[in-house]
Amino acid sequence: MASVTLTVNGKQVTATVDPRTLLAQFLRENLHLTGTHVGCDTSQCGACVVHVNGRAVKSCTTLAVSCDGASVTTIEGIGTPDNLHPMQTAFRENHGLQCGFCTPGMIMSAIDIVNRKGNKLDEHTIREELEGNICRCTGYHNIVKAVAQGAAAMK
Repeated sequence: MASVTLTVNGKQVTATVDPRTLLAQFLRENLHLTGTHVGCDTSQCGACVVHVNGRAVKSCTTLAVSCDGASVTTIEGIGTPDNLHPMQTAFRENHGLQCGFCTPGMIMSAIDIVNRKGNKLDEHTIREELEGNICRCTGYHNIVKAVAQGAAAMK
């Protein structure tokens, strides 16, 4: 067993975990933060994206112990029901979701794209940057519109 201390959504947490515990598993099972979804276990679908020290990572293949001392932000940490993050608002306004399974990872990836590439994103850049996120319900058109609107609103 290994001890891990993280700051998750602004709160410090310490736990003893099996060294093989994945970050997604730790967030969902230990902290009951179920907005982080696991759709593939192979880093291909992007439903598990969270931010570690401000950078998007796929938590289904990241060991929790490798994040010891890090700051982790999940979908639960970026807005509230009464005060949505601009990217969440854009997804809602542009119907950038259907079943919602991929949405947390899409939103976390989109915020990372804006943080890395800036607020003025063209369609090609958005589509290219979202390659690691799979949505099985939509044709991505509304997701791309949502990311562009959310990016503009994140000034």
